[in-house]
Parts: sequence; structure tokens; C-alpha cells
Amino acid sequence: MSHNHALRIGPVSFRIRSDWAAPIDTLRRLYAGYPRPAGAFADATVRLEANRFWRRFIRPSVHIGGDWTIPDALPLPLAQGLLAAEMGMNLQVALGWRRHLLIHASAVERDGRAVMMIGASGSGKSTLAALLGEGDWRLLGDEFALLGLDDGMLAPFPRLVSLKNAAIAEVERRVPADRMGPLLKGTPKGDIRHLVPRADAVARMEEGARPALMLFPEFGATAGVRGVGAAEAFVRLTESSTNYVALGEPGFAAMMNLVRSVPAVAIGYGSSEEGMAAVEALWAELAP
Repeated sequence: MSHNHALRIGPVSFRIRSDWAAPIDTLRRLYAGYPRPAGAFADATVRLEANRFWRRFIRPSVHIGGDWTIPDALPLPLAQGLLAAEMGMNLQVALGWRRHLLIHASAVERDGRAVMMIGASGSGKSTLAALLGEGDWRLLGDEFALLGLDDGMLAPFPRLVSLKNAAIAEVERRVPADRMGPLLKGTPKGDIRHLVPRADAVARMEEGARPALMLFPEFGATAGVRGVGAAEAFVRLTESSTNYVALGEPGFAAMMNLVRSVPAVAIGYGSSEEGMAAVEALWAELAP
């Protein structure tokens, strides 16, 4: 017996199938406010499955499958089934999506314009986006920024926000408990807990935003702001994109338009308050 759930996040529709009920039950709870796909088919399929029948019952072990797979990926314990589902959704988009230029970034919007936060895991981009999204900003996405190939607009992709380690307690103090997923301890990336975006972020998934600022945050670095030139921004963005090469010329054109038209800065900060203050200060300097 398999368990299934389908939903749409921004322009991407997903269908998730699991050999176990628990991951699907958790997904249904956390994604309860999200619409179902409009048609009979989904853009991306995720499978959470046991590679041996007995692994469903004895030391359950979750392998991530789907339209795209990484054959040598290690399985996760069933207690981390939600993480497996989220990783599977990431994988399908990262390897299979071609309608937008994908950039590994968080993004928030205000007044129709967006700040993109680009950085490696641990840079603080998810925490900054989550905290800003609880204030006067709308969360556009945590894992990927979807840049339009023709219009240069960001398509909202407000997935669950993946909070790690110390960031968990910081966000827990600011949001209701019913918007937090289960605490997943001892994952490959440490402790993880997912945050459900605010209802307005989900309700406005059809409203794109124009990129206005590219931010390269570095949590724990010496406080300060440094301008990032177009050449450096281009290199860092190509390193952060999973489909830039596959898109070919349209991807190159969209990337070049982004770095030529949108200012980029790097910031160092030692606390979330410093990071949010830096974002607000930079935003105030931008021409409307």
C-alpha cells in the first residue's frame, strides 16, 4: 500500500508517494494551505521507498526516488521522512526544471521588488529570509529563486523554510508553534526544523517580483558591507545555479541581464538583528 499527496508551490506541481504514512501525514499538515495541481499530471514526482520490502518494517530506511535520482545517495531513517520528502522535492526541481533560471537563494519582496540572498549553507540566508518574512516582507522562497528567462521576474516558490541548529530556537520565539514542523535531530546537516511560510506568502504565489538587490550574506564574518562587481556576481551566481549550463543561451542571457541591472553587495554580520538592520539600511538606499 502506498500513500500519496499532491500540491503546487508557485509554478511547480509535485506528486509525492511514500511506502509509509507518516511522511505524507506530516506533509499534508504542513502544506495544508497550498493548492493542489490544476491538472492530472505533476511537474515533478518524488518517491519515498524502501529498497527492500522488509525495510518497510525492520529498521525502516527511506530511499529518495523520482523522475531524477542520485543512485549513490544514502537513505535516511523513517524518523527523518519529512526531510527525505523535502530533499526529494529539491532534487526534482534542481535537476529537472527548465522554465526558469534556478539560483540557490532565498528571496523576500516588498512593494513589488525583491532582495535575493545568495550563499552556501551556513551563510544565514534562510534565517534572514525567515525573519524578514515575519515582518514587513513577503517570503518568496528559501531554497531556490526562480528567475524568468524572458521577463527577468522572480516567480514565488514559498516552500517550507529549512531552519538549522541555532536558527531553530531563534525563529521558534517569533512564530506560533502550529507553523513549525517536527524537530529532526541528528540529520546529515545537524538539527533541522521546518517553518511554514505566512499565509500571505502562499496566497500570493501568482505575484512575481522584480529583483532589486542581490545580497551575499556571511553570518559570523566581520560586520561590514562590500560592493560586488558584475564579474564577481556573475561567477558566484553561476556557481549557485543548478540549471545554468542546461539552459544554454537563454540562461546566459537571463544571468547577464540580472548582473547588469541589479546591484550586488556582500555583508558580514554577527547576529540576525545586525543582518536584518543591514538589509533595511541597504533597502533604504535603493531608488524606488
